[in-house]
Parts: sequence; structure tokens; C-alpha cells
Amino acid sequence: MKRLIFLYWIIMSVSVTAGQWHENSYRLSHNVSQGPAGNGIINLLIRDDVLYVGGDEGMAMTEDLGQTWFRSTHENGIGKGGVSALDVRDDIIWIATGFDTLIDQEYLPAGGGVGYSEDRGESWYWFKQPKDLKIEESYKPTTTHVQNITYDLAVTEDAVWIASFGGGLRKFISDENRWQVVTVDGYPFDALGNLSHRAFSVIYDGEALWAGTAGGVHKSYDGGLNWVTFSHQNQDQPISGNFIVAMAKQKTATRELIWAATWPTTTESGDETEFKAVSKSEDGGLTWTTILKNESAHNFAFRDSIAYIATDNGVFMSPDYGKTWAIYPIIYDAKINRTLYDNEINCVAAGPSESLWIGTSDGLGMTLDNGLTWSIFQAHVIPGEAGEPKTYACPNPFASLPHGESSDDLRCRFVYHANHVTKVKVSIYDFGLNLVKTLNYDVASPGLQAEPAWNGTNDLGDRVSNGVYFYCVKVTGEGEYWGKVMLVN
Repeated sequence: MKRLIFLYWIIMSVSVTAGQWHENSYRLSHNVSQGPAGNGIINLLIRDDVLYVGGDEGMAMTEDLGQTWFRSTHENGIGKGGVSALDVRDDIIWIATGFDTLIDQEYLPAGGGVGYSEDRGESWYWFKQPKDLKIEESYKPTTTHVQNITYDLAVTEDAVWIASFGGGLRKFISDENRWQVVTVDGYPFDALGNLSHRAFSVIYDGEALWAGTAGGVHKSYDGGLNWVTFSHQNQDQPISGNFIVAMAKQKTATRELIWAATWPTTTESGDETEFKAVSKSEDGGLTWTTILKNESAHNFAFRDSIAYIATDNGVFMSPDYGKTWAIYPIIYDAKINRTLYDNEINCVAAGPSESLWIGTSDGLGMTLDNGLTWSIFQAHVIPGEAGEPKTYACPNPFASLPHGESSDDLRCRFVYHANHVTKVKVSIYDFGLNLVKTLNYDVASPGLQAEPAWNGTNDLGDRVSNGVYFYCVKVTGEGEYWGKVMLVN
């Protein structure tokens, strides 16, 4: 499962024409941009030296290490929300989207659907989020897209698989024009009552299909007809916990490993021995070794014997299949004097030219020298052009305490343009125009600026209250630009 980090967290009726699966088709032209589709990066995938980026505003691709980008967005036919799942096979791109929806004064995740492109994102065929008919009697149907979001997606030689909490594990049957519920234990589907029916991850390693649920790791060699389950309770050397957030396979000339982000389901399973860690197996799941205890892992990448793991505390790297570990320091781009403030890494990918890519809620980072230097890629509207204001805040609204965490976990950037090497002063005021915070910044390189950044505190370091705040960007020798931002904790 790739964490949804944006604020806005069915037998289906479809037509099939000439062997193509589609509900609605859209035509678009590639959209050249200087960055990814949104700064909330949820998925990264490398195929044939192409980097695919799933963001909170759509999908982007680059073939030249970020020099040029090609984007597909919601305006082009991609479903509502951010790209929650992504896979590519035989040049066909499959994605799923998800968003948060307000139900009874509570934000709940919802599925925006699943779609595919056969022409590198120039046109999309989009399905609504798979759900069941209310009249379904053979199992307990999922009849809504709320809490039915696709967290992972895998394409095999003859099928497409999706994993979701409310919708479970489902397989697209093209000949029958429908999504089929698949359970890993053979029991009738019941996502509310059966932990093994709540799916969060699915991968295909070329031989076996692996599914991760709230009931453990499951493996099938026959396309999902029969499964073997590996749980914290049924092995002598088990996984650390039964909630499987993500999985990946590492294959070299001499070794094959399955990696899993294994979290506890203690509150529902009642087993207090489960714990959060990374679990890996070198014998197809028969025995497991647990590493990085108490780390919240979200995603994996590999380059030969090197393993990279995206976690809440940064990117961990092991050069020796997980025996020893190091962690990358804060991501800083000296060329543009910019930092990725979010240490919670959502995804990681090892690409061509020894490149390593990391995705956060604050943008995308890339290194070509194992973390010594970084390039940061962010999506920004050019201020002052095409009718845009001289300055704007990003993100806006701004949550300085996401998920109840510390105020340094996310920051609001003030975007503007500077024509010269100069000094900048940002003054932030409350609704009564009382000065709250002063930020100073040296512009070292003319052009688009996205600094300084505000963490939602005043000059005394105290967190300020929710509400609308005004700010003034004073660029020495160039002018003053006003904007506003809403703070929501």
C-alpha cells in the first residue's frame, strides 16, 4: 500500500469493443511540464528506463532523468483523486486513484476507479471503482466506493489484480466483462468480518502471485485458484505482523528474496506478540527474518544486492540483502537551495544511470551519487504568468500537524519569482493583521522561488490557531506581493 498523503485522501456495467476494455475513453495530448503531476508523490515505478510517477494530481513520466516530463491529469480523463496504485506491462499503463470524502463529519478514503492507457497516457479508458450489486447473495457485497480504495495493482500475463480494503482482492475477467472477487482462504467474501479479505498489496513476480492482506502474506502459483498463507501465527519463523502494507521481490544472479512491510493487527487479532517491522524470506515464504523493528515501511526498491526501503523516518539502504543498514540524510538541492521537509518517504525507485528516486508529500528527489547530492522536482504554477497571482502558498489549505504529528512534519511554501540575486522577507499576519511570524531568505539564483517555508508556528515557536492568514513577500529591489493561506490542524 502506498500511503495516500493528500488532504482530499461493483459488478460494473462496461462495454468491450474489439477486445478493448473501457467504460469511458478520453483523448488527450501529452502535456510537457517542468515537474511531476502534483507534489504529493504516492507511487514510483521504473520500466525500461522510464520513470512513472503517481502523484496527487495525476501521473507523470520522464525518460531523461527529469529534464522533461509528460503528464496526464484529471482534466485528461484520469479518475478523481491521487494515483493510489500503478503498474506497467507490455507498454500498457494501469493506474488506480483514491481520495478522501467527508461522511458524517469524518474524512474516509474512497476509490476513484481504475484505468489503463495503451498509448503512453495520451488516451485513457476508465472504470468506476469496482463494487458489488446490492442483490448479491453468495457473499457480503461491497456496494460503495467509500472505504473501497485500490491500494495496489498488479498485471499478469492474462489478468489485472487490484487490492483494496473494502473491495478485497479482485481480478478483472475480460471475457466476462467484470471484476471477480477472489478470497485467499476459499470462504465467501466478507471484508468486514474476515481480516484476510481486506487486501492492501499485490505483486506478480513472474511465477507466483502474492497478495498482502490484514491476515498475512498469501501466495498462488495458479492464478489465484489456490493459495498458501504465511501468518505471524502459523510458522516457527514468521512475519512480524499480519497487516501487509507492501511487498516486493529482489532477484539477483544468486539469490531471490521476498520483502514485506509487516505491521501488527493486534487491535483486531488480539495477538500482542505481533509487531511492526520489515520481514524478508529467501525460501519462498517458508521462513522469515525480521529487520528494522518498529519502522513503518511503505515501499521497496532494489539494485542487485542493494535494497532501499521507504519509511516514516527516511530511506534505509542495505548493500548486502538486509544485513547492514544506513539511512539517507535530509534531501537538499544545493542548485536551487531547497529542502524536502517531509522525512516520511512514501515510495522509492532505483533507476537508470545509478539514479535513486524518492517520493514525499513535499515533492520528488533524485540522486546520482548515492545521496551525496540531490535534485528536487516539484510542480508549481509559474507566478505572475497567464493570469496567475504574483505569489501563492503551497499547499493551501495547509495542515501543520498532519495526523497529529509534530509541526515540523509538513511546511507551507511561499512561491514567487525573483529576477535577481537578492534578499526576501516574508511577514505572516493573522486575520486582524497582527504580525505572527517573520521569515528571511537569501535568493542565490534568480527564477522561480519556493522558499522560505512556514511550519505553522509564531516567532516564539508556538503553534498558531486554525484560520486564514495573510502574508507579504517583500523582494528587495523588486516589490511586495500579498497572498493568504488557510491553516487547518
